[in-house]
Amino acid sequence: MHESTNNGSRKHWWQTGVVYQVYPRSFQDSNGDGVGDLPGILGRLDYLQGLGVDAIWISPVYPSPMDDFGYDISDYTGIHPLFGTMQDFDRLLAETHRRGLKLILDLVPNHTSDQHPWFRASRASRNHPKRDWYLWRDPAPGGGPPNNWLSEFGGSAWAWDEQTVQYYYHAYLTQQPDLNWRNPEVQAAMFDVMRFWLDKGVDGFRVDVMWHMVKDDQFRNNPVNPDYTPTMSPYQQLIPAYSADQPEVHQVVAMMRAVMDEYPERVLIGEIYLPVDRLVAYYGTGNSGAHLPFNFALISLPWDARQIARTIDQYEGALPPEGWPNWVLGNHDRPRIATRVGRDQARVAALLLLTLRGTPTMYYGDELGMQDVPIPPELVQDPWEKNVPGLGFGRDPVRTPMPWDGSTHGGFSTVTPWLPLSPDYGHTHAAAQREDPASMLSLYRSLLALRRREPALHAGSYAPVPAEGNLLAYIRQWGESRLLVVLNLGPAPALFEAPGIGTAGDVVAATHPERSGKRVGEGIALNGNEGVVVRLAPS
Repeated sequence: MHESTNNGSRKHWWQTGVVYQVYPRSFQDSNGDGVGDLPGILGRLDYLQGLGVDAIWISPVYPSPMDDFGYDISDYTGIHPLFGTMQDFDRLLAETHRRGLKLILDLVPNHTSDQHPWFRASRASRNHPKRDWYLWRDPAPGGGPPNNWLSEFGGSAWAWDEQTVQYYYHAYLTQQPDLNWRNPEVQAAMFDVMRFWLDKGVDGFRVDVMWHMVKDDQFRNNPVNPDYTPTMSPYQQLIPAYSADQPEVHQVVAMMRAVMDEYPERVLIGEIYLPVDRLVAYYGTGNSGAHLPFNFALISLPWDARQIARTIDQYEGALPPEGWPNWVLGNHDRPRIATRVGRDQARVAALLLLTLRGTPTMYYGDELGMQDVPIPPELVQDPWEKNVPGLGFGRDPVRTPMPWDGSTHGGFSTVTPWLPLSPDYGHTHAAAQREDPASMLSLYRSLLALRRREPALHAGSYAPVPAEGNLLAYIRQWGESRLLVVLNLGPAPALFEAPGIGTAGDVVAATHPERSGKRVGEGIALNGNEGVVVRLAPS
């Protein structure tokens, strides 16, 4: 694990490293049931080590009824038999560490499964000691839900419980009741969960929906969204002013951070879909926040050079003094980058992700140029698509199996997988790309290697360079070493000129391998969908 210092300041592994998200169901099936598992991940560690990533984040593998594919947890300290055993997990952790890699677990503290013993106890009676572990409310005057809050997955966020004659709150599925994080017993129980895994040696947590964890204590109605259109998710009919991102959530995050700080060199990552000005609040002050509140700007923004340039500047300017930036191109909830911008432009996106200042997070298969796979209606698995059909919110297309080779089922499994592989996997699989110097996989491997060996990229400063049209440019610097990054986010050729900067130098990385090692002068002529990294002469 590489570490760097600049002006005497030591960088942590989670600052200089690259995180790789594995969606376990779709990475590698080891036992022929069509679903990926922990031994499957173990069998692919050599691939991940060879790719050049530093940490593996694994989506949930806990016991679960699988109503939301593992994000509905019924036991926080176990392993679902679908994925293997605790012994399998321990072996995976040990082998990951033996290779010098880190292992990050998904933590889902906002809600449990309705099959979790905590919720079963909570709904047993109004007088049960765990009743207040969840959010129970009487009907509104005149009947119906207590307020107008909506579920992210469609419909009211309140479910009626006939037995105790009250509603409980669920930000997602009815089967995913939200915990009451204002209750100190809930806090203590979840901190014990964290310590269970930290004692085993996991290197950190990615915290699911961190901004949802505390709700308004008066349960006020959310305001209507004046910008809502029918093409948007029904959840967006309201502005979640009172059901998410409450001021008190930062106290909870500070307590979680305190647990993490009991252990050396662990990382706390927060899933937070918020504008930059509210996102950066999750860094807290001093050591009170998440190390990395996920920055989803590159997932959410239109692929427009000027908008992206403004957002980078806004983000860099909004970071607190000790805040370390991070960037994400894709995950298990949003369309893949190669689908959003096309495979040619996805090469430029790879160069952007791995040369910006801060910690990059990759999504499995993006290094192969994987695209969303259309799922026939009869094969749809995602409850969001089933609840809100026809609007394109289903997440199955981005969760399809990793194609390892050209064999039947792509080397992922010996049987039909739980979701179909991409129809074109026969020539885009990992084995085909491994020896092709022009492949997406080769590009990622070379960029990751460059990032690892260049302090300017994994630890250096960032400075924007003026550019126009579809061009985006910036300089990464470490001491006297300066790397100029120039990206063409459009399909048409463009000339980059930056008077006064001196762009002459050698190309050390490029989206197209024939450009690498070439000398460029004061003006850089870029083809469409092309990006270069140029080593500049010392200033």
